[in-house]
Amino acid sequence: QVQLVESGGGSVQAGGPLRLSCAASRSIFTINTMGWYRQAPGKQRDLVAAITSRGTTTYVDSVKGRFTISRDSAKNTMYLQMNSLEPEDTADYYCYADLPYLLRTWGQGTQVTVSS
Repeated sequence: QVQLVESGGGSVQAGGPLRLSCAASRSIFTINTMGWYRQAPGKQRDLVAAITSRGTTTYVDSVKGRFTISRDSAKNTMYLQMNSLEPEDTADYYCYADLPYLLRTWGQGTQVTVSS
């Protein structure tokens, strides 16, 4: 198993940056896919970005060109660099890791608020 802890959320004005971190309790070297979801108030949780162990990335269209996902196996940490933030990016952000046997583990979430 692995525990995930997000950090880096907060309040920012539109156009500003934030970097979210997702720290794992053990090595992420062997974890294939990790990523970020977000959930706005009253809405479902949606995928934002994902990254494989080989570095292949996927983004939802609304964040392409603004968000960058990365992972550092030496630090057991995944990141989401968010630039040019928009009010529509306001949500709780959750990181996840896909483990063997179709298990998925989640972090507790971190809140991002973007004001106009």
